[in-house]
Amino acid sequence: MAVSAASRAWRLSPVDQAPLRPLDPYASASSGVSAGHLDAVKPVGRVRVSMIEAYLRANKMFVDKHEPKTERVFSSYLELDLSEVEPCVLGPKSPHDRVPLKEMKSDWHACLDNEVGFKGYAVPKEQQGKVVKLDFHGRPAEIKHGSVVLATICSSTNTSNPIVMIGAGLVAKKAYELGLEVKPWVKTSLTPGSVVATEYLKHSGLQDYLNQQGFHVAAHGCATCVGNSGDLDGSVSAAITENISLLLRYCQPTETSRGRVNPLTRANYLASPPLVVAYALAGTVDIDFEKEPIGVGKGAKEVFLRDIWPSNQEIDEVVESSVQTHLLIQESVRLHHGTQILVVALVWRLEFMYTVS
Repeated sequence: MAVSAASRAWRLSPVDQAPLRPLDPYASASSGVSAGHLDAVKPVGRVRVSMIEAYLRANKMFVDKHEPKTERVFSSYLELDLSEVEPCVLGPKSPHDRVPLKEMKSDWHACLDNEVGFKGYAVPKEQQGKVVKLDFHGRPAEIKHGSVVLATICSSTNTSNPIVMIGAGLVAKKAYELGLEVKPWVKTSLTPGSVVATEYLKHSGLQDYLNQQGFHVAAHGCATCVGNSGDLDGSVSAAITENISLLLRYCQPTETSRGRVNPLTRANYLASPPLVVAYALAGTVDIDFEKEPIGVGKGAKEVFLRDIWPSNQEIDEVVESSVQTHLLIQESVRLHHGTQILVVALVWRLEFMYTVS
């Protein structure tokens, strides 16, 4: 039996809905389209919005909040109180394991204690607090169970959502201004799902702050999340293999398979882009963001997550000024024409093509 997406979906903006929509097929749901969705695609400049709306209305697929509710027929109804939604991460072994952010520290310690399973590693008590000191290219560092060694903002629907991408940039900016920087043992990268994301981050000036924190653009599309993260630094790899068997990556792709991104990371978590930056700054998941500081900044002042977390207004102001129509159209045109490298490299002989349009 098919289940339609919630009839009040228009109250969420299209960009906020985008990360949720890929989950629809798992619930055998069809995604409704509203006027807000059509407004969202108008800036792209390559779709006939009026034609799409006419088609959707003719096929009873258009959600119009002004029409009588009796006109809408659903096979099932689900209600969600958005006021009860709270920040969460997923992991450490399965994307189905949701952990409220405020419970992350206690959940991590429980995972260390629990028997080996989806939520357990059975690490002996005497080994859980073991600290390994190392010289990271002249900088003193130390890692232990729960240390984040790989943090990446990966290609997915979220990296095409300007709200969370701008949010990540603002977290990096605020942290830099307060004197915080990503821990030296954390390997960082940024692989947006769209070149447009890179362009508006540059236009807003936030990419400079992401670069300062080590989140340089490494590629576009699937890269780190499919295992192309590259090796960890030699000193970190040696410390893990010789002393500690359980380290972490914090990332934002669409799965949490153990060792998929790097064989040395047995615990893996998914988080929003701003939280990926926050955990890279903390360098560990063994932290309660509500009660413990991420680090010590300028003037020996403790800095908490709340000090670097941007407000909705701050994010909206940057989105309004930096996510511009001409960027979307420009990259759309470039996508179809390709780069000079692609034009030279991909010269296909007609007889080798499967289809010819």
